[in-house]
Amino acid sequence: MTGKMRVIFMGSPEFSVPVLDALVEAGHEIACVYCQPPRPAGRGKKDRPTPVQARAEELGLPVRHPKNFKDPADVVEFEALEADIAVVVAYGLLLPQSILDAPKHGCLNIHASLLPRWRGAAPIHRAILEGDVMSGVCIMQMEAGLDTGPVLLRQETEITAEDTTATLHDRLSEMGAEAIVTTLDVLNRLAPEAQPDEGVTYAKKIDKAEARIDWTRPAAEIDRQIRGLSPFPGAWATLNGERIKFHMSRVTDGKGAPGEVIGTFTIACGEGAVEILTAQREGKRAMPVVEILKGLELPEGSRFD
Repeated sequence: MTGKMRVIFMGSPEFSVPVLDALVEAGHEIACVYCQPPRPAGRGKKDRPTPVQARAEELGLPVRHPKNFKDPADVVEFEALEADIAVVVAYGLLLPQSILDAPKHGCLNIHASLLPRWRGAAPIHRAILEGDVMSGVCIMQMEAGLDTGPVLLRQETEITAEDTTATLHDRLSEMGAEAIVTTLDVLNRLAPEAQPDEGVTYAKKIDKAEARIDWTRPAAEIDRQIRGLSPFPGAWATLNGERIKFHMSRVTDGKGAPGEVIGTFTIACGEGAVEILTAQREGKRAMPVVEILKGLELPEGSRFD
């Protein structure tokens, strides 16, 4: 296999946009872009296209967003594109076997974890929440199972104490874009590697109920909760009845009753304390603590619930 390929691109959120750009810049022919349909968003609840659709239209690429592939006509349209390969990244639909088999070389998925760890919906959040020290991207040959296919290429990155889901998301998105271009360049020289049975974990979708902070937990766990749920849905607690979201923190020394303010926005936990670096008041944007404290009284001894 040499030269450029005829590619069907399938993705929806912001994470997928750098991948589409990279494929275009590498000179591959994008036969069509598939993404989720526009949905109501914002204060006016007007239909808003996905980031991928918006970018595809800027690039002058054709866009389709079938509800699913249960309609045989959608499958026929897909097959008629006569693609060499489909590249799938955070598309949002499970693909039936008829779609997986349609492109000449099948469908490749860019998955934001080091498979088989964190198969499923929220691998970036879960990696930070669980204290993983490494993450990465895998280019996987898709099959019917959930993220079970053989891996063609993997790239790793360290998860640091300064990483949030937002920063890791952006880094993995760029890594995925580079990795898929490399994969297509050397596809005929890559040997698919079956995923091991050991070490399989599932990254279930984030539930908003996970966002409320229990200050009786150790500081290390609360720090990971804050960073792992930043920016969305945002770990939170209440102060005098007002919900405060926390977006960046670090573990520090300190003792006090769980939830007690023991320093300048330093909050005691069940073990140790966390220093809050970025927070968000109700109806406001997220901002550094130095800005928050201009309008928020937070004397020592205050208590977050």
